Amino acid sequence: MRRRGPPCHSECMPLPRLGSLDSLPALARPELLAPPVHAALVGWPHVEEIAVVEIDPSYADTAAMSERYAIAMEAGANCVVVMGRRDGAERIAACVVRADTRADVNNLVKRTLDVRKASFLAMERAVEESAMEYGGITPVGLPDGWRLLVDAACLDIEVAVIGSGVRRSKLLVPGRLLGEIRGAEVLADLGR
Repeated sequence: MRRRGPPCHSECMPLPRLGSLDSLPALARPELLAPPVHAALVGWPHVEEIAVVEIDPSYADTAAMSERYAIAMEAGANCVVVMGRRDGAERIAACVVRADTRADVNNLVKRTLDVRKASFLAMERAVEESAMEYGGITPVGLPDGWRLLVDAACLDIEVAVIGSGVRRSKLLVPGRLLGEIRGAEVLADLGR
């Protein structure tokens, strides 16, 4: 009988690694993933290329994590949640940009969502609706109805550090796979 569980990495693709962080197969440590992130990874064909790393949650914010673990800011990909309204309908999008840039909310995001004004979604709402912790919101496992906008520059990151849905860990993902996440819309110059 075949053993069921996380994919075997010794015979497959090597896990991504960064600095001194201890990379483990993402599905091997479900307690380090928010429930919607775990659920999304279970069915994702690229899961064997994704690693999870445990970190001190007090260093979950990008700049602090980069400094603490000696990881270049260029390796990080931040996920921010924005919203706008059009004809009374609310439009929400998660935007993924390199950590050394900021999402172009007032121009490109606003035009892409086709709204008059785009602004960051209130933290409490983002946390509640995503079922993820503040500082750990990630493009993997987003709620239905949210758009996912990914800066094309993120696809060039060799190993991108993204949230895991919780503050005590991060996912290590080959940047090219950020454009393969369910619903991803890749846009040039999303990060400025």
